[in-house]
Amino acid sequence: MRISARTQYALGAMLALAVADSPVHAERIAVTQDIPRRFCDNILLQLRRAGLIRSQRGPDGGYWLARPPGEIALADVIRVTEGAEQALRPFSPAAAPLAEIWDRLRSHEDALLGEITLADVVAGSPLGSGGPAPARAPGSGGPLGSRSALGSGGPAGREVP
Repeated sequence: MRISARTQYALGAMLALAVADSPVHAERIAVTQDIPRRFCDNILLQLRRAGLIRSQRGPDGGYWLARPPGEIALADVIRVTEGAEQALRPFSPAAAPLAEIWDRLRSHEDALLGEITLADVVAGSPLGSGGPAPARAPGSGGPLGSRSALGSGGPAGREVP
């Protein structure tokens, strides 16, 4: 699975909002998640239009999640930023059995990302409530250390295991 920088940033912004107890200004999200400011504004607008976050203008305003973190799956955010998955071109007749394998792989990806919520990631249990959290190296920090648990925000197309 390939995840774009836009999606990594969107997931980081959503995690920042998931741990906040009051509205968060876009500038703070951009700085804490190391997102270029204009890119952050565009991502927040996209997430707001999709109904995942809400906003209010003014000094006491900012952004917040539209639903509790336990009700927003990673798949919800990925669908907003990545859009509908493009169909693969057909396999040659000799490789036709691969089509079923790819379909099953996509189905497993969708199921896994659909069951892991923002609350799971914030709690350090990225396998969702259905599985144990993976072991962390001592001193590795939580999911929202200096960078989010979703990668370094590097170039688009970074592969995520």
